[in-house]
This record gives sequence, structure tokens and C-alpha cells, in this order.
Amino acid sequence: MIAHLQRAATTAALIPALYGPDDPRYHLRPWLIAAEYRSADAQLPLLGDPQEALSGGVLDYPAARLGARAPEQPVWMCSVRSDPRRPDLTDTQWSDVARRLVTATGLAPDDDPLGSRWVAIRNLARSVHIVATVVREDGQVHRSYRDAFHVQAECHRIATELGHLPQSVRSVTTAKEYRMPAPVITISIEPSGSVAAKGASDDLSATLLRHAGFRQIEDWHGRRHRLPTTTAPTDRASIATHAAEMLRAARYNVDLDPALDTAQVTTPTDPLGRKVAGRQVLELTDRIRGAATAAEAAAALDQLLDPDDGVLARVQEALEAASEQITDLDPEQFALSDRFGFAADFVCAAQSELVGVLDEVQRARTHQAPADTTLAAGNLTTATTSAALATSPAVLRASAALGKTPPATAAPALPVPAPSTGLRTR
Repeated sequence: MIAHLQRAATTAALIPALYGPDDPRYHLRPWLIAAEYRSADAQLPLLGDPQEALSGGVLDYPAARLGARAPEQPVWMCSVRSDPRRPDLTDTQWSDVARRLVTATGLAPDDDPLGSRWVAIRNLARSVHIVATVVREDGQVHRSYRDAFHVQAECHRIATELGHLPQSVRSVTTAKEYRMPAPVITISIEPSGSVAAKGASDDLSATLLRHAGFRQIEDWHGRRHRLPTTTAPTDRASIATHAAEMLRAARYNVDLDPALDTAQVTTPTDPLGRKVAGRQVLELTDRIRGAATAAEAAAALDQLLDPDDGVLARVQEALEAASEQITDLDPEQFALSDRFGFAADFVCAAQSELVGVLDEVQRARTHQAPADTTLAAGNLTTATTSAALATSPAVLRASAALGKTPPATAAPALPVPAPSTGLRTR
């Protein structure tokens, strides 16, 4: 479970976040699953649309009683999402989760009759939103500086009780994982046009560079490595890329000039090749398009749909991290944070929709059209090509004079156009 905390000035300001965009295609219909109040001067609806509880001022009443002494953002909201790989919880289970969280933070403990008012609202699968006020019924203000720690700790306990957390193996750190920081080795093109490597001060990096084809130079400038001037321009990039790969495999930090990186793939929209993640997804797209069998397509789609390390899982984690980081940087940007949260929910819904499709792809049969009905692109012949392949009249006359049969050159038949109906469509 992942929890995300937000603050707002009024509960009405949270209505756009809970109901989604105004577009009917993406508009949400939240429902109330739990509510608790500790005073007789307010009644919270337990069923139906929660907008009445949010816009009616029931939760804002304790802060309104304080007047100028009330905090600027007395509304407290906690959004909790469960693991998309696990079954969704029922409304009763989510209401228990909400009660445990408000108890763990101290907003409304079970044994405190003067705790804060709160409601629990659901608008999507595998999530719940807890809206509360930090002003208690006795007029005291709840201190929320440790709420994030208490909420996440309680979410971890709940996930453990539900069996959503896998048994992790305790990592053991060995002495081999500790190493001294090595200087950065720079491989670049100098103004003279030669390719030089600088920063290889130890023997191992110097040996790797010499193995790749660099020559070692030691003078009053220090130790340097340079490609021979007789190296062909087409070989410079491949040698420099090979040297960088060997150095990186030995855990050296290498700064390779983009002009020498043959492994760098560029696109018209990314001429410098800086969008590394997008390039990897593009390579995965090419694998899917080029799959010749169902097994190859399933292997490529597994990189996309793996629930733990697939592309969609990583995209969902990145969107959730962006949603949390935005409010950490600026608490006022809760609407922008919710947009990233909605996007993460949509990706989660896509993952749920595609569960089990890999087995169906593997069971699919590769369609092969019959040979007599398949017309390859290379066999298409135009009228000009057919005329060029036909036997010339001079050859026919010469063959008739010699009494020989001219060679038959069968031109491929042209496709017969469909008869026109005389109708024209716009």
C-alpha cells in the first residue's frame, strides 16, 4: 500500500480532485463508505453522493469556530492505493483501513470522544481517500508533522497482514561492493580531429585502452591515450565505443563524446539521442512489430506487461512518484498532483485489463496465407516493366528467318481494374 498526504483550505476545494475532470468520459462517481463525527450539531450522510458532506461545511465547522486562530489549511486528506497485482478490498475492508489510519495518526483515536471529524470516500478501484479536519472538537489543532511516517508504517502493517508483501531476503553487503571512487575517463574528439582518452591514470584502464587500439603517450602533460592518426574515420567511432564499453564493464565512469557513440540511436524528434528510456521502448516496439511467431511476440510483450519489472509497472511507479513529489515541492499544487495520480490509476487499469494475455498470445497460431493467393511486393509489375520484358519485333523477324522459335517471355499479368460504376464519392 502507498499513502499520499495532501492539505487544503476547505473540503470543497477537494471536489475536483475526487470527482475528476469535467469531461464526461473521465468524470468519476465517488461514494461514501465511512464517516465519523463526535458532535451532535452536525450530521454526516452515510450513503449517497459525498459531495453533500464536502460542500456542506460539516467537516469545516470546527475550523470555522476558531476563526482567525484556525490554520491556513485545516483540511487533511490521505489517499491510499493498494497493490494492483492483488485483489481489490471490499468497502468494509477499506473503511477499516481508514479507521486504522486516523487512529495511527492521532486524528481520531477510538478512545477519544473529542477527535477530529473524518469521512472515507472511494472513486476508483484499489484506492480510498480519507478527508478529515485537523481541528478537534475541543478546539485543539492536531500536529501533523509526523503523519507521513505513521501513515506509511500503518500501511506497511496492513499490507503485511493481508499478505500483499512478498517475503524479502535479507541482503548481505560484502567487502567487494565497496570501492574507491575512480576518476572520470573522457573520450572525445580534439580540435585537431584526433580521438584522445584522458583520465586513465591506473594500469587497468590503460591496459583496456591499449587493448581497444589506443596508443599510450607519456610526456610532461601526463599519461594520455590517443588513436593513431592513420585510423580510418569510420573506425574511430567503433573503437571509441568498444573502449567505453570495456571501461564501463570494469566500473569506470566514462564520458564518451556523442559523435563517437555508435550505440546511440537518434530519431528525427531526438537528434542527440538523449531520451534513453524512449529509445528502449522504441526498440521493444520494433521487436513486437518484427515478431515472426507467437512465441516471439509473447517474449517481447512480457517486457511490456511484466507485473514487477515491465514497462507499464515502471511507468505507474514514475507517475505515482511524480504525484507525491509535486505536493512535497509545493503543497498548493494538489490538483496537478491528482492529475498524475489519475494517470497512474489509468495505467493500473490497463495492467488489470491485460492480465493473462501472454498465455493467449502464446496459444495463437501464426497465420500464413496460401502460396497461390499471396502476391509478394517484389512480383508487382507495372505496364512499363511488362513492355520492357516483351520480345522485340527484330528478334521475332530474325528467329523466323533462321527457322527458330523465339524465346517466350511471359510477363506477369497486370491486375485488372474493377469496372467503374459511374458514381463518384466525395
